[in-house]
This record gives sequence, structure tokens and C-alpha cells, in this order.
Amino acid sequence: MHPQLEAERFHSCLDFIEALDKCHKKEYYKRIFGLCNNEKDALSQCLKEASLETKKKAIKQNREKRAQLDAKWKKIDEEEYGQDTILKKIIERQYNKKLAEESMNSEIPNQTQQKKE
Repeated sequence: MHPQLEAERFHSCLDFIEALDKCHKKEYYKRIFGLCNNEKDALSQCLKEASLETKKKAIKQNREKRAQLDAKWKKIDEEEYGQDTILKKIIERQYNKKLAEESMNSEIPNQTQQKKE
């Protein structure tokens, strides 16, 4: 049985909750022999749809929050580095990579000369 407190949370399914309660209270034997299954199935379907709607809304809100947060971080980065932040980072990486290659190339001849001596 679905608790009555859920009526507040699933207000769209209130009619189905009341129909199932009415069926169960009307005649006890209907509950035992499964004669209220139609009402229960309808209620279960309604609760499932309501739950999915709630999840969709939560996902949408989380995406909006994330977009706002990303926009704030982007603004902070732009204030710190300027609008071409990504380009500057790429240039810095390439420059560092070039320096590392040059230092590796300059060390290799020195090592071979030391071995010969």
C-alpha cells in the first residue's frame, strides 16, 4: 500500500491513490483475491511517470546550474588571462615541448663526447 504522505509528493496521482484505498476498504476479500489489481497497476504506472518527471526536472536544473558555474569559471579565467586563454595555453605547451626537445638534443652530443674520452 502506498502511504498517504506520498499524496503530497505525487499530487498528480491522488485520484489513483484514493481509488485504491476505496477498493481496499470497500470489501476486504477483494484485496486477498487481487480484484483491486487494476487500480494498483494504474497507480503504479502513474507513480512511475511522476517519478520520471521529477528526475527529468532535477536533471534539467542540474544542467542549468552546471552551465552557470562553467560560465562563472570562464569569466574568471578570461579576467585573469584575457579572452585568448586557450590559445595562450597551447602556445605555452608547444614552447615548453620545444625547449624540452632542444635540451634533450643538446645533452645527447655531450654524453657521447664524454663516453669517447
